[in-house]
Amino acid sequence: MDSLFYFVKNTEQLAGTLCHEVSHTIHRDGVALMEKRNRIKRHEIEAAILLGPTRAHIIAIALLGHLHSLGYSREAESNADVTGSDICAEAGYNPWGLVWLFKEFQNAEAVHIPSLLSDHPANGDRMATVEKHMRNNPSVFGKLNSDPQTATPLAVPKDAAEQFLPPDTH
Repeated sequence: MDSLFYFVKNTEQLAGTLCHEVSHTIHRDGVALMEKRNRIKRHEIEAAILLGPTRAHIIAIALLGHLHSLGYSREAESNADVTGSDICAEAGYNPWGLVWLFKEFQNAEAVHIPSLLSDHPANGDRMATVEKHMRNNPSVFGKLNSDPQTATPLAVPKDAAEQFLPPDTH
């Protein structure tokens, strides 16, 4: 939680994050991902039986299964970004906060992980997807300001975690 507050500088970014997470619940992404991983695991076992359970085969099969599930995760994240922007606008928050937050993430990345190996789309791709969605829906997003200078600053006390978490968790 502390790391999120390192990046979140305004109310719009925080609202965007919360709306994104609510989208995962609406889409039932956690359940769908678990079901997908179970199917992949079954296929991995079947492939190991067919190819023979050598260590090299098992490692290769598991790696391919993991890479396959990451693609699904990236799709779920992208969908949650778009739906999150819709939820923010409906709730009266400026969804440009999501774009501003992805920009913060992108600026903070010392090393860019190839998309193939990540469970989230690249931050530049996320910004482009949300921006395109907002441009394509001017009746919903047209009057919202894209300038981060218009954001509502967020002030979080440095000891926020200590105030809300039990003593043994921080």
